[in-house]
Amino acid sequence: MNKKLFSQLAVIFLVTQILGLYVGMNLISSEIKREGIINDNPDDPINSIGLFVYILVFTGILLIIIKFYKGDLLFIILESILVFLTSLIVFGFLIPEEFALIALILPVLLVASRLIFRKNLWLRNTASVLAAAGAGPLIGYNFGIIPVMLFLVILAGYDIIAVFYTKHMVTLAKGITKKNLAFTFALPTKKHQYELGSGDMVIPLVFAVSILTETTKQFIFPFNLIAPAVILWGSLVGLGLTIHYSSNNIGKALPALPLQTVIMFLMLGLCVALGIFIF
Repeated sequence: MNKKLFSQLAVIFLVTQILGLYVGMNLISSEIKREGIINDNPDDPINSIGLFVYILVFTGILLIIIKFYKGDLLFIILESILVFLTSLIVFGFLIPEEFALIALILPVLLVASRLIFRKNLWLRNTASVLAAAGAGPLIGYNFGIIPVMLFLVILAGYDIIAVFYTKHMVTLAKGITKKNLAFTFALPTKKHQYELGSGDMVIPLVFAVSILTETTKQFIFPFNLIAPAVILWGSLVGLGLTIHYSSNNIGKALPALPLQTVIMFLMLGLCVALGIFIF
């Protein structure tokens, strides 16, 4: 793999996951009531179906808008709202309560910067990192391990269908990339600019924080972080292998989530075998 490409991928992945785990730890310690999508039981697998349906509906709406709406304003408003809300979660946990005003100002500055410097790729990546680090832990905290695993299997299968068969995910990715929205990560090299979907960063965090919620009950800090870290390492390996294949086959779309899911599940099995996670 191109060293610059892998370096960018590794940095973005690690920063996103570290921030996300920090947010997850604070959510867990806050003891906020956990709630699923369909009902209040985070361990009910029906919530996995509910979350998947929400993703399908959101994807469908985006596809319709991309097809029939040729402007940019609607997309900019949508991105601004999502980036503001998710980055507010991250800054809200990063910054002490006595400086709460700063935690509010920073998301506003981030959104304003995106509006002013729309073509800046690293500013877009920063917004994407904060969005993923805010959304992933929030979902993972509110879902039990079995529902999350079921959700990953469903989503990985959907990813394969959406990329290789219906190809609507490719259409969506191209539309988002053309509008330079903070829903993907830009990995530019001299030969090609690679685009990585935000879901490839968010979903590992969902799984890791769900695991962290349980390991926090089983082990003291920092030992509660071992299993989530091992799982995230597996996710990075899967993502790296996918990007490596893409770098050797430029222009060919490839879903990253299926391989990530397989390796994360293997890592979870390893954690169980080593006793660093107990079902």
